[in-house]
Amino acid sequence: MLENYLDIITNMENYVDGLLVADKNANIIFLRHYYNKLTPLDEKRCIGKNLFEIYPDMDPAESTIIKALTTGESTINFENKLVTKGKEFTVYDDTFPIKENDEIIGAVCITHSPEHMQAAISLELTPDMIAAKKDLYTLADIIGRSEPVKALRMQIQRIAQTSSSVLIYGETGTGKELAAQSIHTASNRKSAPFFTQNCAAIPASLLESIFFGTVKGSYTGAENRAGIFETANGGTVFLDEINSMDLSLQAKLLRVLEEKKITRIGSTESIDVDIRIIAALNKPPVDCIKDGTLRPDLFYRLGSVTINLPNLCERTGDIELLTEYYIAQYNARMKRHILGVSKDVMEIFHRYSWPGNIREFKNVIEGAFNLCESTIIGVGDLPSYLLTGLDSDIDEIVSENAATINEIQWLGSLKKNMDAYEKSLIIDALNSHSSLVAAADYLGISRQSLNQKINKYNLTLEKKVHTIG
Repeated sequence: MLENYLDIITNMENYVDGLLVADKNANIIFLRHYYNKLTPLDEKRCIGKNLFEIYPDMDPAESTIIKALTTGESTINFENKLVTKGKEFTVYDDTFPIKENDEIIGAVCITHSPEHMQAAISLELTPDMIAAKKDLYTLADIIGRSEPVKALRMQIQRIAQTSSSVLIYGETGTGKELAAQSIHTASNRKSAPFFTQNCAAIPASLLESIFFGTVKGSYTGAENRAGIFETANGGTVFLDEINSMDLSLQAKLLRVLEEKKITRIGSTESIDVDIRIIAALNKPPVDCIKDGTLRPDLFYRLGSVTINLPNLCERTGDIELLTEYYIAQYNARMKRHILGVSKDVMEIFHRYSWPGNIREFKNVIEGAFNLCESTIIGVGDLPSYLLTGLDSDIDEIVSENAATINEIQWLGSLKKNMDAYEKSLIIDALNSHSSLVAAADYLGISRQSLNQKINKYNLTLEKKVHTIG
């Protein structure tokens, strides 16, 4: 159960030096150091151990994790002097309980090195940190030639020229952050900061301090620090799963949108901010309003500019191009030389419904790379669940293509046979299509790749070739 929250928790890695997640019995299920001088602990050896196995001298009454697990109370900027393996070290902790249905199921401890406290106190973010995180996506990263994708790129280009707030709706895996970053990088704010914050399963009090910042003395351990909205001035803030945000905090966000001002927690002074808010939902906005997870007034303010991301099943014409794109990506990453997928696999890709959309498709390609022993990804390299709903079709798909495979006789090595099979498919495509573009589309590769393969196999376009040399 607690493992379901790890993706959300580990998204904090850009803000902190270390993360520790414990279950309700104080057993460690996740430990990660993003600053190698933080502690002498070995991450792998700590997983599965109890907190007091690692810190045998710790007083339970002084442990912020035990406090969170037993009382549900959070602790901010607690100076923790710890001893393990005979070594004493000091860290600063922010500790919060993790709750599900009002039951405490674990705790997360966000750790900071004393060396970094002056540069980045608690969850303060800086533009430099974001720039170091990764290169942002651009319009060029939206892969596809289908009409829905062409329309999406045009919509993003138009929206990028304004400063209006944007609401993105898309099912899981459709690329909401890709769209948000593309809006930012196509706008005149592209040189300014871009911040992402997932609003799910983060306590409202923590999320409010992340957004608005704090002043010293506003609560125990609080310091003067800027929040995301203040730090991102001039740039863009992307709020994912905004319907998971507490309704009272949604009201405060509405005020930011309306007045372009924020007030730090514990302060009465308003600060002008110039930020563009892009919010995202993975459920239809009307459903979120009906179930009470999205304020109607916030929707009306955000929804004036809305992007609906297409599901992969609505853009199946892009599957060949996406296949080629991710194969090239994983070839480079894994140092492989996969040439493509078999005709059977491509038909399965077209018939499958892809409920996980692009994210699922990408993961299937990655998984196939780990299993594939040849240069062509076959049906046996696909995950079994992908074939479950297609059981009645698999035999039909394979039998339709078996004749071509059987025509290729053993040529002495797997590579020679795979090359021969690829050559036969290219010849068939060239003979059955009137142009290189049409043949390339049929094969699921670019025209440039097709030209390279034609040169590789010394094929001539002036006349049809019927045999495999």
